[in-house]
Amino acid sequence: MTGKPESIVGELLARHGRLYAEDAGIRLADRPGPLYQLLVLATLLSAPITAETAVAAARELFAAGYRSPKAMSEASWQDRVDALGRGHYRRYDERTATMLGDGAELLAGKWHGDLRKLRDDARGDAGGIASRLTEFPGVGPTGASIFLREVQEVWPGVAPYVDAKVTSGAHRVRLPADRESLAGLLAASGQPARLAAALVRVSLSQRAASEVTASVRD
Repeated sequence: MTGKPESIVGELLARHGRLYAEDAGIRLADRPGPLYQLLVLATLLSAPITAETAVAAARELFAAGYRSPKAMSEASWQDRVDALGRGHYRRYDERTATMLGDGAELLAGKWHGDLRKLRDDARGDAGGIASRLTEFPGVGPTGASIFLREVQEVWPGVAPYVDAKVTSGAHRVRLPADRESLAGLLAASGQPARLAAALVRVSLSQRAASEVTASVRD
């Protein structure tokens, strides 16, 4: 018999409640720079590549100074390719380098470099935000979901945000996986973005999920 949902939530947060943004060195805040960096990370995570490789590539891009739409668009295409390569993001480096440049120009031109303007244009509605995010090259519904899962840390208006990955993780650790119940657990945790990240991590690792459930058995 597994533990109560509250115990499972506590274990998830303790073991895996780390934002992917933190792994990438992003100090997430409701400011243009960190929000743009999260968009870059979401773009990289959208490719069929490991999260570890996407995070490493993001760190290399940011270490090279490409932490704003202006810096990203002013970097040469080859510079972006080289940074992605240092993060071992090689299979998709050339295409992604182009998408990042085009996306930076779109953000600067349409939203004045500030994703808060996109949020406000959508009136804070998660669905509206997601729809606008998919206008960026390389950011489809998956990338928009990644962005929203993490940004709920600093955009409480979109919390609690539940998507298929969060639901999949809940199944693995035997939490209620219907959206209403799961949203309630995220909200009650007081850390919806971190709990969502933890559930994504266990959705990607059966071993991690098994360790959580084993630790809370009665």
